[in-house]
Amino acid sequence: MEPSSLEVSELALPGAFLLSPRPVGDEVVVRYETFRQDDVENVIGRPFAIRYSGLSVAQRLVLRGIHGTAGEDGRARLFDCVRGSTVHVVVDLRVGSPQYGRHEMVWLDHRNASRVFVSEGLGHAWLALEDDTVVACHSSRPHTPGVGYTVSALDPALALPWGLTEAPVMSDGDLAAPTAAEALAKGLLPAYEDCLALYGHLALTGD
Repeated sequence: MEPSSLEVSELALPGAFLLSPRPVGDEVVVRYETFRQDDVENVIGRPFAIRYSGLSVAQRLVLRGIHGTAGEDGRARLFDCVRGSTVHVVVDLRVGSPQYGRHEMVWLDHRNASRVFVSEGLGHAWLALEDDTVVACHSSRPHTPGVGYTVSALDPALALPWGLTEAPVMSDGDLAAPTAAEALAKGLLPAYEDCLALYGHLALTGD
């Protein structure tokens, strides 16, 4: 497959990237190059190796997040939709960030095979648009209990444009999640400077 068949571009929110494969086909199949470690690392400016992958199966209107990871054990994450269709939102909840509170929204489905990369510290949420939707999460390290934060995906102050006309289906944990302001007051959110230091550390050490 041609090296240029995968485009990696940073979204308007620093630390969030979109991986867009170009279909390459013949008379039998259409192929997509969905991940190239060297291309991704060249654009994000630091190493990223997939050390953990998991799948989530959801019915229409399931809303997950906002989930984020922080600290030295935080995870960079790569999301794609391998069946069905989804809306993904990346939110900057790094305290002190010039972009704090801003978000980026992307639509992912199994037809375009695109992926969204979420740097450590950023929050991420997704909404299933079809029944039996499958979302894959690939991350730089396995999940570590207690390393992360959850903020309400329905926080009115964040005003994420989900476009909901029906009540979403959410887990008990996501329903009980604090607003961004409440999480900030409790000291649950990562510091922007700590995230920048982590990114620089990873770039230097190759971890």
